[in-house]
Amino acid sequence: MRASQFFIATLKEAPSDAEIISHQLMMRAGLIRRLAGGIYTWMPMGLRVLRKVEAIVREEMNRAGAIELLMPAVQPFELWEESGRGPGYGPELLRFKDRHQRNFVIGPTHEEVITDIVRREVKSYRQLPRNFYQIQTKFRDEIRPRFGVMRGREFLMKDAYSFHTSFADLEREYSVMHDAYTRIFTRLGLGFRAVAADTGSIGGTGSHEFHVLADSGEDAIAFCPTSDYAANVELAEAIAPGKVPERTQSAGAGEATALQGGQAKNAFLAVADADTAMMEKHATPGKIKCADVAEFLGAPITQMVKAIAVMVAPPQETEQKEAGQFALLLLRGDHDLNEIKAQKCLGEFRFARDEEIVTALGCKPGYIGPVGFNGRIVADRAVAVMSNFVCGANAEGHHLTSVNFGRDLPQPTEIADIRNVVAGDPSPDGKGVLELCRGIEVGHIFQLRTKYAEALKCTFLDEQGKEQVMEMGCYGIGVSRIVGAAIEQGHDERGIVFPQSIAPFAVVIVPMAYGKSTMVKIAADALYAQLLAAGIDVLLDDRDERPGSMFADWELLGVPHRVVVGERGLKDGKLEYKGRSETDPTLVATDEIIGFLQQKLCP
Repeated sequence: MRASQFFIATLKEAPSDAEIISHQLMMRAGLIRRLAGGIYTWMPMGLRVLRKVEAIVREEMNRAGAIELLMPAVQPFELWEESGRGPGYGPELLRFKDRHQRNFVIGPTHEEVITDIVRREVKSYRQLPRNFYQIQTKFRDEIRPRFGVMRGREFLMKDAYSFHTSFADLEREYSVMHDAYTRIFTRLGLGFRAVAADTGSIGGTGSHEFHVLADSGEDAIAFCPTSDYAANVELAEAIAPGKVPERTQSAGAGEATALQGGQAKNAFLAVADADTAMMEKHATPGKIKCADVAEFLGAPITQMVKAIAVMVAPPQETEQKEAGQFALLLLRGDHDLNEIKAQKCLGEFRFARDEEIVTALGCKPGYIGPVGFNGRIVADRAVAVMSNFVCGANAEGHHLTSVNFGRDLPQPTEIADIRNVVAGDPSPDGKGVLELCRGIEVGHIFQLRTKYAEALKCTFLDEQGKEQVMEMGCYGIGVSRIVGAAIEQGHDERGIVFPQSIAPFAVVIVPMAYGKSTMVKIAADALYAQLLAAGIDVLLDDRDERPGSMFADWELLGVPHRVVVGERGLKDGKLEYKGRSETDPTLVATDEIIGFLQQKLCP
């Protein structure tokens, strides 16, 4: 490719609405152009990058035995009604009517469509297992699209769906997909981690996210540097403090146990401190935050207990949509609530309103606590082993000190892991301590099990001729998001630093005075032809531009290898090579440059 025949649309400045570095650089480099909020045109240079990502994804999916198809972007809403997802999906699902007033949606995902295909086409166990995938445009009507392609409304995604006769076979394919994803992100040249994750609205059981590691990532990841453990902070287990035996019997003095089904396994003995200090009420005027109260009282923040008031929805709300049970969640002062964990413990809940808190506790938020409250109390594991702690007094401007379970208030109704892990927590696998980093989710795999197959009656006949429901897996990769994530991970003050595998061009030839020097033109054209013949993805910058302008463009665009052809070097039999991340150029003999570049491209 010659630059004069291509379209290069670099900018000196990024638009003012570009918030993060990948958005800024993609706009400046001319990879994308905004059409509407969250909707972008992929310009020629950006499309080359996107297609390289897509090619690697396709090659590895094919290698793993998946079969490519292409499903419509437009889907009949009746399928979403049949699966049960339609009413609850929310406004992100773009709905419309056709001229016959039939309801359709623009697909944000394709579980319903692929299940409909398989239930029509696959009837026997002999036709299973199958794994179908597509690379296709999706649309989610985000309320506030931002960050360019990182959180757009329209995006390119690879989504795969597998169908099985048994859960054991689903687990086998899940492992195959995990390995395929590992190969994909390795080939893309990205620093990444696979982490255990929550299944969220997709549903199912097992789930792993694949994150590109970047300080700007929206997701927090907990990992153990001395083992293979890694999990999204939403899922990472906060181990109970100390080696404490589990308890399943009723709570007694000095003990705390989870009393509801599924929580008993997390129960443990809470031993009160032998200190005989009595509970006291202290004035703490205007001190609402734990850190402020701790400083005012001269207590460590780890001795503080904060109460979070919530309203727990009854199992099946009918007419009284606002009905619910008032409850308190107890956390150590330096810990944060994990809403995903809390929801798994409580079911659906919301934070209580001020008037509900006043009705239940007789006090405004900021000074509330568990003492004197006879309702449901869920204590985090770290709180349940605390003694002589500080908490709100349920009286404005006051807190209590030297508070103990079993003496000043009953044992918690339940004990559960409801907090975010922090750096230094024990790793759940027992092989070290946790560290935290940031990541950008670019892939997610799920064991869907039978959620969609049951709803859509996707069945097969087994060896005995008996009808069985298929097991399903789901495997997604954000193809367009990968481009933004790669830039978030790889950039410097001059622009993008693309991995070699997805850069728009592998090599750029920059001739000095191409239109004025016959010597330079002949040498540059010859080198260009040789590189093309060697199968190297090369661009010849034959534009009539100043050298500094050309250098700036290719550094901005992240092309990994640059060769400068100039009269002075040619007279000495030399060409100037510079890698994108290198500080100084290297002089290479003209007759050695092809082999030199091949070594750089295939280290």
